[in-house]
Amino acid sequence: MGAYRTDEGKPLILPAVHKAAQIILDKKMDHEYAPIDGQASYQEKCATLAFGEGSSIVSDNRYTACQGISGTGSIRLFFDFMHKFFPNKSAKVWVPTPTWPTHKGIANAAGLDWAEYRYYDSNKRVFDVNGMLEDLDKAPAEQIILLHTCAHNPTGCDPTQDDWKQIFEVCKRKGHFCAFDNAYQGFASGDLDKDSFSLRHFAHNYDRVAVLQSFAKNFGLYGERAGCVHFVTSDAAESQRVSSRIKQIARPTYSSPPIHGARLVDVVLGDKDLTASWHQSLVDMSSRMNSMRIGFREKLESLGSTHDWSHITTQIGMFAYTGITTKQVNQLKDEKHIYMTGDGRISIAGLNTGNLDYVSEAFHNVTKHGPLGTD
Repeated sequence: MGAYRTDEGKPLILPAVHKAAQIILDKKMDHEYAPIDGQASYQEKCATLAFGEGSSIVSDNRYTACQGISGTGSIRLFFDFMHKFFPNKSAKVWVPTPTWPTHKGIANAAGLDWAEYRYYDSNKRVFDVNGMLEDLDKAPAEQIILLHTCAHNPTGCDPTQDDWKQIFEVCKRKGHFCAFDNAYQGFASGDLDKDSFSLRHFAHNYDRVAVLQSFAKNFGLYGERAGCVHFVTSDAAESQRVSSRIKQIARPTYSSPPIHGARLVDVVLGDKDLTASWHQSLVDMSSRMNSMRIGFREKLESLGSTHDWSHITTQIGMFAYTGITTKQVNQLKDEKHIYMTGDGRISIAGLNTGNLDYVSEAFHNVTKHGPLGTD
């Protein structure tokens, strides 16, 4: 499941979000339509969060923002824009292997073809930097490159900062348009700045960049569908032109974005104390998930597993790419009622002190007499 759970296995309403909801209620705010591209105050706060406090992109108005329908809707809005306005009509959307499967479906629905670049070395269970660099370099010029800002879904394997700098150099030299799926900022490491190094390095050194922002995970606003699309531009005049065009797409698609989730984000990010509370929640959530990673690996090792489970603790974020086979996945489902995707991706957020031993022992039992998928 792609949703955070507490150690009691319950959904979490972040304290800052709870207080923001009360503020909105006390102000007796109306339910009028938002502008096609969302409220300006929400756009600016989203941009500052993405590009960083004091960013020249924000101060110089070198960006265009449009509120999107969480992550999926923001990606679709971006793909629709690229299909209609990107000059290279033969450009494909390049996604990592593997990626969130819906990326491909959204691209197809927007009328764009997709291709894949190498990302994960399944033999070593690590990020394949050389494969990615080679594929991006060999791709035709001016392609649309989809990148995961942090906490890559599904592998949890992220490039290092040095890796990102190399990726940037290739993308810039080839003239690729780089779009960052920014679903987990602050939710990966607990540090908003650390988690956003990739997109900020690209955005402050290159203007063929878009950020596809979601507040489902890091604000816990799964059903509120709060997101935003940002295009980095060369100057304020270009920002106006892009804004006009993206609204041409949003208007016949959903006309006006939902207001409540955006208001919650706007209120939290506009209040110093609520922002501090939110930051602490990010630290708490990421720390709990990391402790579950460590506990999962240590329990498997204490049970005498002969497999190398170090990849569990070198990965980051909500998911772990365990490396078990499809047969083992089905065994866990049928015999132990432990559910995950067919490629062995398990929700770390679903682990807790009450089920960690059960899950670890079940994993050990289905793997002790045979290899993992890549052993």
